[in-house]
Amino acid sequence: MGNRTPLYASHVAAGAKIVDFAGWDMPIHYGSQLNEHHVVRADAGMFDVSHMLAIDLEGVESTGWLRALLANDVRKLGLPGKALYSCMLREDGGVIDDLIVYFLSPTRFRIVVNAGTAAKDLQWMQDHAAGSDLRLTPRRDLAMIAVQGPRARDRCWDAFPASRSATQALAPFQGTETGGWFVARTGYTGEDGFELTLPAEEAAGAWQALAAAGVRPCGLGARDTLRLEAGMNLYGQDMDETVSPLESGLAWTVDLRDPDRRFVGRRALESAAPARELVGLVLEDKGVLRAHQRIFTDRGPGETTSGSYAPTLERSIAFARVPAGCRPGETVQVEIRDKRLTARVVRPPFARHGKALV
Repeated sequence: MGNRTPLYASHVAAGAKIVDFAGWDMPIHYGSQLNEHHVVRADAGMFDVSHMLAIDLEGVESTGWLRALLANDVRKLGLPGKALYSCMLREDGGVIDDLIVYFLSPTRFRIVVNAGTAAKDLQWMQDHAAGSDLRLTPRRDLAMIAVQGPRARDRCWDAFPASRSATQALAPFQGTETGGWFVARTGYTGEDGFELTLPAEEAAGAWQALAAAGVRPCGLGARDTLRLEAGMNLYGQDMDETVSPLESGLAWTVDLRDPDRRFVGRRALESAAPARELVGLVLEDKGVLRAHQRIFTDRGPGETTSGSYAPTLERSIAFARVPAGCRPGETVQVEIRDKRLTARVVRPPFARHGKALV
């Protein structure tokens, strides 16, 4: 038996198929992964993401400490509730984790890390905070529900009318504290919506209220195809400690503008141009792209990192790490069941806001 979120009983009662994910018993689907994918693109679905860990950071040194710890620069965050996506790196530039940090005040932040790396992340942060006045508090007392889709916000307001006044003006990638909850206009699907962070004891009631408002429960299977279509990386597949963000399609999350900001891993990133890059692929032949398939390009070999049938496109798509220099429109060969099939290089995202983009 793995770890269980505060919503585990709700998933079982709804007939979810439960699987192990990073040591947690999580729903993979509630009957049809395909239908769950489409409902998020067309209406509103909800995901239990309580296996992820929120870490509250407090202390007068918080801003400077985060500027030294993360590849992206939290000094960009001046508006309370504003969020920043960043990688946290090793000295050699490898990705320890990708995470979201919310600015609450210059001395107070919330950091949300991945489930599979949570213990490692927290230890890394604690080690780097040693000797400072900083306080790092893991919040396993909280649950998190992601409500995603073009009608997600409206359905959230139907379920929780009192939240509308505090959340209606939120811009994308911004959150606010309201009624003991933290509501952020963020997500991992390429659709609009809210991520709700709330006390664990309130999670089951909130889940039921959302279902009554027409939000459909969705599992990790649909979450994976949605994030892949949206061009969003998955830690442990598309990047990990062996690769840098520059080799993972995440150069946009590395802020090098301030020459005096010597964040962990900066020297390694600046020491040499990356030999590989992460690109998108659309399969032109019949077949299904999966992770760890061999790629053949004019510049040398590569490998798929994530791959799946994409329901929105009705095609098979993938991320692939290939030699640097592959350009959109070029074709490569993918080895699938001992056959080499043709795929076209594209620039992700593949789909967002309900529409195919490639």
